[in-house]
Amino acid sequence: MQNAAEIFDRYECVRQRLPLIRSQPKASSITSLLDISGEVDAFVFDAFGVLNVGEVPIPGAIDQIAQLRTRGHEVRVLTNAASFNPDATMKKFKRLGFSFYPEEIITSRSAALAAMDDRHWGVIADTADPLIDIPYQTTRLGSLEAPYGDVEGFLFLSTACWSDAQQEILERSLAHSPRRVVIANADLAAPRGDTFSIEPGYWGHQIADKFGVQVEFFGKPFQSIFQIGASSLGRIEPHKIAMCGDSLHTDILGANAMGWKSVFVTHDGLFNQLHPSELITTSGIQPDWITPRI
Repeated sequence: MQNAAEIFDRYECVRQRLPLIRSQPKASSITSLLDISGEVDAFVFDAFGVLNVGEVPIPGAIDQIAQLRTRGHEVRVLTNAASFNPDATMKKFKRLGFSFYPEEIITSRSAALAAMDDRHWGVIADTADPLIDIPYQTTRLGSLEAPYGDVEGFLFLSTACWSDAQQEILERSLAHSPRRVVIANADLAAPRGDTFSIEPGYWGHQIADKFGVQVEFFGKPFQSIFQIGASSLGRIEPHKIAMCGDSLHTDILGANAMGWKSVFVTHDGLFNQLHPSELITTSGIQPDWITPRI
C-alpha cells in the first residue's frame, strides 16, 4: 500500500470483518463542532488528523476542546494507539499542549489488554516499550524463530520493529500450531510524512486471509473500544455522543455501529488528498456531519 487510495481499497477488501452499517441520512456540512453543540452532549475524538498531525497540534484544536468544555460537553479521545502504555500516551498529549485527564483517553491497547487471558504471550512491540502494563508472562518476539513456538498466544502492539521476514516466521508458527492472535491496533496504515507505515491491522488481516484463523482485532471500528468509551460517559444517550474522525472505515463506521453520531474531519487526515464525497459514495459509510477541522 503506497498511497491513500490503495489503503482505502484495502479497507474495502476486508469489509466482511468490519461492523455492519446502520442506515443513515445524507451528511450535512458544518464549519466547526460549535455548530452542533446544541445537539451533542459528548464529543469523542480520534487523534491523528483530528487533534494532531505527528508532533504538531492541528490549528484551533486545543482552543476548540477548551470551548467545548466551557459549554459543558464531555470530551474523550478514542485512539488506535497501541505502541505506548497509558503513561506514555498521556505525556504525548501533554507535550502537544492538550489538557486531557487520564480517564478521558481510551486506547486500543487498553481494549486489547482487557480481553487477554493468563497465558504466555509472544509480543510484537517497539523495543522501547517496557511492556510493564501487561500482567502476564511475555516474550518479546524478534528475528529468532524458536521463541515463536514456545508461546501460547500472540499480541501485536506495534510494527516499529517488524518486517516481512518476521511475519513469515509468525505465519509458519501459526500454520504449525494455531493460537490466539490479538491485534491491538486495527489500523491498516498510518501517515509518516510523505509515506505510510504498515500498522498491525494490516498484518492481522493477512493472517486471517491466509489461514482462516480467528484473529481478534481491537480498536476502531471494533466495538470493545467504543463500549469502554460509552461506559466512561455514564448515562449519556448514544445519539448524544459524536465521534470525530478522519477515517470512514474506523471512526465513522464504528460510531455508526454503536448508534453514535459521527463527524467526518477531512482537512488533515489519512485521506485528505481524496475527495470526501467519493469516499462516502464508494464505501456507503455515511457520517452525520462533515467538516474540514473541528
